[in-house]
Amino acid sequence: MKIGIVILNWNGVELLKKFLPTVLDHSKGHAVYIADNASTDDSVKWVKENHPEVQIHQIPTNLGYAGGYNHVVPLIKEEVLCLLNSDVEVAPGWCEAMEQAFSSDPNLAAAQPKILDYYNKDKFEYAGAAGGFLDQLGYPYCRGRVFDFLEMDHGQYDYRIEVDWASGAALFVRKSVFEDCDGFDEDYFAHQEEIDLCWRMRQLDYSVQVIPGSQVYHIGGGTLNNSNPRKTFLNFRNSLFTVVKNDKRSYWWLLIVGRLILDGLAAVKFLFSLKPAHVMAILKAHFDFYRQFSKVLAIRKKINENNARSAVNQGVKSIVISYYILGHRRLHNE
Repeated sequence: MKIGIVILNWNGVELLKKFLPTVLDHSKGHAVYIADNASTDDSVKWVKENHPEVQIHQIPTNLGYAGGYNHVVPLIKEEVLCLLNSDVEVAPGWCEAMEQAFSSDPNLAAAQPKILDYYNKDKFEYAGAAGGFLDQLGYPYCRGRVFDFLEMDHGQYDYRIEVDWASGAALFVRKSVFEDCDGFDEDYFAHQEEIDLCWRMRQLDYSVQVIPGSQVYHIGGGTLNNSNPRKTFLNFRNSLFTVVKNDKRSYWWLLIVGRLILDGLAAVKFLFSLKPAHVMAILKAHFDFYRQFSKVLAIRKKINENNARSAVNQGVKSIVISYYILGHRRLHNE
């Protein structure tokens, strides 16, 4: 099985210089593509001059993570794709483990490798760690990462399991299922669109897994740093979108009320941390959620009409209570 590795790039020439050669070295026999999101730096020029074997798809405008990949995926011929961030170093054998997993399990729709910190390679990295889960309110967390607490990797998660979502930092997807699900929701622009996609895949009885035999090292925040209020806005708004669209429980609206209250507490925390820009980002996220609420409800109705199963979250009841009140830092979920 030949995998199509698609690196979405936006003004990331320095990241491409750093990581593209390693991707090429450790992905022999597989195809590597650059999807360029209307970069204004020398990204395209550098790739053409230094790696002419890499096919470049230039996107006329910056469509974000969601729109950028939606634009390019139909142009890639391989059936299994890896949607790879430009700030990721891959380890030897990373494709072979995924190739075996997708070849042996036709129901596998999406998967992620084990994701470790580029700067501390014995430690899990925030964006995915050892597999993503959702608590009963729809808050995401990972094996190996709960909020900002990151575990050291001692091999404790070195086995393949079903997860709620696979990380967008290195997201392997079966192209036919991606297209059957209409790809990413472009209203998200960036952040948490992979959680929404994986939830929709699971509702159609497809499998989402973590394959720890595949391993990568992620810088994190290479395009949009955690300190950027824009990232706070997207994370809070998009998470609300995801719950409304996908949660099939009759009391889903109560979950949204609870989420809005907890988001308010998060804003208070930012206020006491002297981060007023993040407080405003949460407020803007809520206002934009209200503005688009009727549209998201219409999408929910469409998903329900597809006879999707419930796919209730696997995770703990409340990651907020488990972490901040009960003091749990490691939540294994097996």
